[in-house]
Amino acid sequence: MKAANVKAIVAAAALAVAGGAAAQESSLQLADGPGKDKAAVCVACHSIDYIPMNSRFMDKARWTATVNKMINAFGAPIAKDDVDVIAAYLTHYYGVEDKK
Repeated sequence: MKAANVKAIVAAAALAVAGGAAAQESSLQLADGPGKDKAAVCVACHSIDYIPMNSRFMDKARWTATVNKMINAFGAPIAKDDVDVIAAYLTHYYGVEDKK
C-alpha cells in the first residue's frame, strides 16, 4: 500500500473518531442550579464529561483542591472568588456531600 493511501486512511479514521466524540460531548450539559454559570467556565479547558466521570467520590474539600489545581497548575481562567461557589455547585450536583 502506498504511503499516501495509508496517510489518507489514518486521517479519515481520526476525523471519524473526533466527530463521534464531539457528538457525544454535545449532548452533555451541566445540571441547572446555583453556581452553574461559574462552573461553566470549566469547559474552556476540558469537556463536561470529565465532571461526572471523576466526581462520584469527591467531597467539597476535594472539589476545592481540584478547582485550585486547575487555576494554579493549568492556568484556568477562574476568579479566586468563584472557587467556593464552583466547589459547592460541583459537590451538590456531582459529588459527595457531608452527611453532618
